[in-house]
Amino acid sequence: MASPSQSADLQRSADAAAARGAIGEALALLDKAAAIAPGNFDLHLKRSAMLRATGDRQGALAAIESALAASPLDFMALLMRASLKDNLGLADAGEAYAQALAQRPASIANPQIAAAIKRGEEVRDRWLEDKETRLRAAMAEAERVADSEEAARIARFRDNALRRTRVWHAEPTHFHYPGLIEREYHDRSLFPWLGELEAATDVIQAEFEAVAAAERAELVPYIQYPAGAPLAQWKALNHSRDWTAIHLWQYGERIDANARHCPRTMELLTAFPQPQIGRCSPNAMFSLLAPGTRIPPHNGVANTRLVCHLPLIVPPGCWFRVGAETREWKRGEAWVFDDTIEHEAMNPSDELRVILIIDIWHPGLGNTEQNAVRALLEAEGGEVTGL
Repeated sequence: MASPSQSADLQRSADAAAARGAIGEALALLDKAAAIAPGNFDLHLKRSAMLRATGDRQGALAAIESALAASPLDFMALLMRASLKDNLGLADAGEAYAQALAQRPASIANPQIAAAIKRGEEVRDRWLEDKETRLRAAMAEAERVADSEEAARIARFRDNALRRTRVWHAEPTHFHYPGLIEREYHDRSLFPWLGELEAATDVIQAEFEAVAAAERAELVPYIQYPAGAPLAQWKALNHSRDWTAIHLWQYGERIDANARHCPRTMELLTAFPQPQIGRCSPNAMFSLLAPGTRIPPHNGVANTRLVCHLPLIVPPGCWFRVGAETREWKRGEAWVFDDTIEHEAMNPSDELRVILIIDIWHPGLGNTEQNAVRALLEAEGGEVTGL
């Protein structure tokens, strides 16, 4: 029986033959070595490079496929396979480049590899454009009759299939209720009261300006972890005045110093499905983001509640990302999102950004399940942060 050492001896002999210019002899020796050690990744890589140098691109492709059988996610092998398919004019070269580029390392110093990557991006992008055209044509009738919310999900389905977006999941830091629908931004049709909230934008903004100007108003840092707490995602903004809040409700407690200046806002909130959980909810606040401030990617506490934003003061360029979807706030246009899906925000302007934030029940929870959630959170002591 042949041993690994015999395979290594054959490879050394092949290297010597190649150095003499005896490429045919070298390849014959490498074939013998591969028969002894068929799972040797480096051996197949060497065979592929040598076959390509001789002009045998089909043989080089077969050899690189053998290498990938041993190490399926190796970036260089995937890039070599894609390049060979490209040179051979194969229809799946774009897809092969897409697979290779998915494994691309963070930085590339070698200019030849960088050039191969650039070529790969060009071929991949053309392949994606052709594929998108084909998929759009196939889905055109379904999209024609879809309502706006269905159309948005159909488009996202297509983007997921094209790998332009990925699937994001709810990943709460503390409490995960099973079986709830996961959506970055939830459909407006689930929240018929949004129109009433939006119609009150002028009144709510006026009350914000009144409370902000009040002598005894309480403007506090949005993030306030005690010393020694694990900060993780909040280290940069803990106790920072760059992101502040004027609370109307906080962990189920009415903040009278602020709320008394906002009677209409407080009246409106009573009509919305906010959780009533001791030392936990409702929560409602004006969120103030200073110029040039970024809120880093983070996840909320519990997927049993969703979060509603009503933008009041929005300088140009302020954006908000949940999962794969980034939107710009527009004054008076509310939305509801799942804050247990990774999200982040940015105020790139030189002006203050202000929104009203409230928490609401996830619409997938009926009364019985809401009661179960309330019982568990109250038993846990409430005061879970992360709104």
